[in-house]
Amino acid sequence: MQINQSEQISNGKFTAFIGEVEVGHVDYSWINPSKFSIIHTEVHPEYGGKGIGKKLVLHAVAFARGKNAKIKPLCSYAMAVFDKTSDIQDVLE
Repeated sequence: MQINQSEQISNGKFTAFIGEVEVGHVDYSWINPSKFSIIHTEVHPEYGGKGIGKKLVLHAVAFARGKNAKIKPLCSYAMAVFDKTSDIQDVLE
């Protein structure tokens, strides 16, 4: 699986691909230069249950760490990942 990032002004997206097929994405929006919110996580139904959504959220966490930024999860799925994963609390706003 490959995860690509795209960003325009204050909004961005991490998109997961298996081969050439898009299988899911995380949408985010910058609140300020040091904080962004995850506003939506989606995995295509035929790829559900394979951990793709969690990998996307963890990719956002790695991105936040690289930018020395915090994440405010507004998406219920992202909130659940943060609730269940203790080692990513350092970027939680």
